[in-house]
Amino acid sequence: MNQHSKIAILDYGSQYTHLLATRIRRLGVYSEILDTETPATTLKDYKGIILSGGPASVYAPGAPQADPAIFDLKIPILGVCYGHQLMTQMLGGTVERGTGKGSEYGKAQITITDPAALLTGISPQTQVWMSHGDRVTALPEGFRILASSKDDPYSVVGDPSRNFYGIQFHAEVKHTFEGKKILENFINLTGASRDWNLGDFIEQKTQEIRTQVGDRRVFMLVSGGVDSSVAFVLLEKAIGAENVYGLFVDTGFMRKGEREQVEEMLQKAGVKNLHVEDASQEFFRQLAGVTDPEHKREIIGRVFLEIQKRVSENLKLNPDEWLLGQGTIYPDTIESGGTKRADKIKTHHNRVPEIEELIRCGRIIEPLADLYKDEVREVGTRLGLPEQMVWRHPFPGPGLAVRILCTTAADWPENHQDLDAQINQFLAPHHLTAHTLPIKSVGVQGDERTYRHPVVIQGPATWEQLEEIAPALTNRFSEINRVLYLLSPDKIETVQINPGDLNPNRTHLLQQADHIAMNWLRQIKKDREVWQMPTVLLPVSINTTELHDTLVLRPIISDEAMTANFAQLPMPEVRALAQLLAPFASAVLYDITNKPPGTIEWE
Repeated sequence: MNQHSKIAILDYGSQYTHLLATRIRRLGVYSEILDTETPATTLKDYKGIILSGGPASVYAPGAPQADPAIFDLKIPILGVCYGHQLMTQMLGGTVERGTGKGSEYGKAQITITDPAALLTGISPQTQVWMSHGDRVTALPEGFRILASSKDDPYSVVGDPSRNFYGIQFHAEVKHTFEGKKILENFINLTGASRDWNLGDFIEQKTQEIRTQVGDRRVFMLVSGGVDSSVAFVLLEKAIGAENVYGLFVDTGFMRKGEREQVEEMLQKAGVKNLHVEDASQEFFRQLAGVTDPEHKREIIGRVFLEIQKRVSENLKLNPDEWLLGQGTIYPDTIESGGTKRADKIKTHHNRVPEIEELIRCGRIIEPLADLYKDEVREVGTRLGLPEQMVWRHPFPGPGLAVRILCTTAADWPENHQDLDAQINQFLAPHHLTAHTLPIKSVGVQGDERTYRHPVVIQGPATWEQLEEIAPALTNRFSEINRVLYLLSPDKIETVQINPGDLNPNRTHLLQQADHIAMNWLRQIKKDREVWQMPTVLLPVSINTTELHDTLVLRPIISDEAMTANFAQLPMPEVRALAQLLAPFASAVLYDITNKPPGTIEWE
């Protein structure tokens, strides 16, 4: 890679560090992610340096730093979120904990007051994506304010004489409307050559696969989703179809008819060496009575490995002659805390300790582990996969198991009646009311994992109103990381928990509901526009003593799954879908939470 100009990204643990790297690559410049302790002597050959975001506070003991000598290299430096705060502090400014308006999560508007080089061509007012709890309160010598948001005067700062710039928002996510242009301006400041593309990645990865595999073969875990399918075809391209053998495991948590559909699609894609294993009873047995979401994922990952081992033994595959292949992509590793400073959001089923041990032993191959979903789709297109397969909605490896929430008892927020009163007081001007729910779901705020409560709001409202209200609630009330809108029934009278685990009855119910929802999405011709639409089953009964579960619709718009907006589908059609689903549940809710603060999946 020495022939390419390079930009270094020091990784402080942001959920978006690799997304930042791919954005730079998409602009035609090769980027590398390096440890924060990389010395300036190593960085001197790079055209530019980016300090990423991260979950730490720069003023905390032991917070990750950078070699101070990087500021003497006469190389352009861009600090993003934590990196912005770190550069400010290291050069003599101050950073403090944000209180009230000092913290920002989600969409914000910035106003440019000084269009210096980094902001060339940017609109005077533009939308950005914030995710921070700390804030800059004083600038170093030589720096000046370039743009401000309503809640943060130091949204963009810089010392143009040295080409040092700091941005409090994430330019790398697509919800920062002109983020690409800001990154392009930084690249222009570095003078880097633009000679990198995904075609180069395919050729480079093909060589890497051949080197890693050597004279062995690959036993590939496939799901029929775009990730594992593209990985399978890339492996076949590199080492030949005869050296790649696929295993498809039916866990019992697939969508309705998924197994038959996957087999047909893989056969059409030219896959010949495919073994199908029905392990549904084994998964149900081992997950019986388990309610903790992390424990569920860990069991699923372990059982996957046990089945892989059993099938390979039955097929008489010599373990010394085979590697285990997976379609892991980068969000799987970053959300599992897989980079040095990343905060753990949730454990993906292919990032459990047994898998990590295989990686350490060199027994696993993951050809797409550096890519995001939009890049995987482009690679799949370049490799000739059919459009139907490349554009399938993402589906988690554990399947519906992570969309069926389980519990044995109610888990209310502390002083939840007071919390509800405060939330309702906040909502009163909008003529809406709310109820918190006695369960929790996983989220991500400020690059840190959150495990907090959802709140349901009810009453007449437009999508535009809900789009403003949802982030306001999660920003104002720390107990909340997810906001739902009531579709059915018309009003919430009572809320109680419905104890339940992962059993065939609840799974069958969700399969039926998901099947109805996905068919509806295709019928209204929104299946391509919507990135993903999980249907989630909550162990919550609303307005009934018969203890029926609650369904949640979670359609989202995204390109790479690291950030997402809830999809604003036509409300008359949405209400019609709710009526179709009403016989299956005590209530139907619509998840109006962006990511952050709510992850796409609930667990």
